[in-house]
Amino acid sequence: MPIGESPLKPSPYSGNHAFTWLNPREREGLTVLSRRSMLKAGWAGIAGLTLPELLRVRAQAAKAGRPMSGRKSVIILWMAGGPSHIDTWDPKPDRPSENRGPFSTIPTAIPGVRICEYLPKQAAMLDKFTIIRSVNATGSSHQPNQVFQTGNVLAAPRTNSKGKLYPAIGSIVAKHRAAANPELPPYVILNVRDRTHFAWAGYLGKNHDPFVGDNVKRLMQLPTGLDLDRLKHRGTLVAKMDQLRRDADGTGAMEAMDEFSQRAYELISGNKAQEAFDVSREPQKVRDRYGPHEWAQKALLARRLVESGVSYVTVDLSNHSASGTWDTHGDNIPPYGGIWNGLRPLLPIFDHVATTLVSDLEERGMLDDVLVITMGEFGRTPLLGTQGSTDGRNHWPRVLSMCLAGGGFNHGQVIGATTPDGGEINERPVTPGDLAATIYHHMGVPLDGTYLDFQQRPHPIVDNGRVIKELV
Repeated sequence: MPIGESPLKPSPYSGNHAFTWLNPREREGLTVLSRRSMLKAGWAGIAGLTLPELLRVRAQAAKAGRPMSGRKSVIILWMAGGPSHIDTWDPKPDRPSENRGPFSTIPTAIPGVRICEYLPKQAAMLDKFTIIRSVNATGSSHQPNQVFQTGNVLAAPRTNSKGKLYPAIGSIVAKHRAAANPELPPYVILNVRDRTHFAWAGYLGKNHDPFVGDNVKRLMQLPTGLDLDRLKHRGTLVAKMDQLRRDADGTGAMEAMDEFSQRAYELISGNKAQEAFDVSREPQKVRDRYGPHEWAQKALLARRLVESGVSYVTVDLSNHSASGTWDTHGDNIPPYGGIWNGLRPLLPIFDHVATTLVSDLEERGMLDDVLVITMGEFGRTPLLGTQGSTDGRNHWPRVLSMCLAGGGFNHGQVIGATTPDGGEINERPVTPGDLAATIYHHMGVPLDGTYLDFQQRPHPIVDNGRVIKELV
């Protein structure tokens, strides 16, 4: 909802919002139906990953006597659709019911701080987390969900024709930091329900696109008669990829088949990558601890990946495509439901996933190295009953809440505050640029760094942002 618009007035999103209808023109994922399809999937991960360029940068850095190292990493639990801040981390228990919503609140490990009753595990260990209640989401939207995933308010393709070109924070990290283990991709996305839930490399080129980790298992299960030995031979690849190469001509998607491309192939076919992506290698008691829910299993996979050396992992906490599972407009607007029937069933699952991940990282001595961030693209309207529903909340980019843990930062605190109804920032605004700067600070990426657009013009990697001082 644009700034200045009353929550009681129709929103520009209300008649035709993001699930119209579940992206009928978008191909969701990829099914390996043929050898050509398999090759396309493989090269979406290998060429699109930018491994060749990444490996080249690594080789150059090592030759110059400054090899890339370190175990710092980031895991984003992305709540696609925009979770209601009032019904999660910024409750308003003293307000009228149409404002406060249907949930009660509970005390937490931080004295005087209360959160939603359906987040009891997080409440009990909130001293390990920081809640930020004053994040300015102006300009952010979903499909594509790029403002907070890039840290740039211009990265809004719905309103800016060049919005999709601003690179993801993960892509910047991949370019500057790479993976701690060169046998693994630096930037991975998991549970990819819809490509519009993520930001991509944009101006950095497809060489720095995230690796779609959900495709790994498919890549390792090749169709009959097509094995890795055949795939690795240049002649076979060229013969089978003529059309794909023509389609990608001029986009930078296909790299020359030099030694770095060969090493990129070896990464995907190598034991290290296969082991890292294979959750079945975890002890059964660990798998049982996370539980069978797909979000939990992806969180466990994210932990395995950062433990193995991946630098940046984003997990989409969605059950389907379109605008995302957290887009709780109302029970009369399927498939998302409203706050009671839509949001309420999600919160215990999220509570378990987030706290299990953080506890597991801490027990393994990894929490200071791994920054965990949980958030979506905006908050929800202060008043229930938008778009003709009695129980939903519409988009509200004036403010959102987010939650962080780990990274060696100071936690056990709440940063910022909203007005009594939760509709506006009251103190300590935090911007997308601030979030990006904080992530880069954690990862050792220079905050004064730049990248080049397609016309070779420099752009700052931090757009109007500073490290969140309360954390450091």
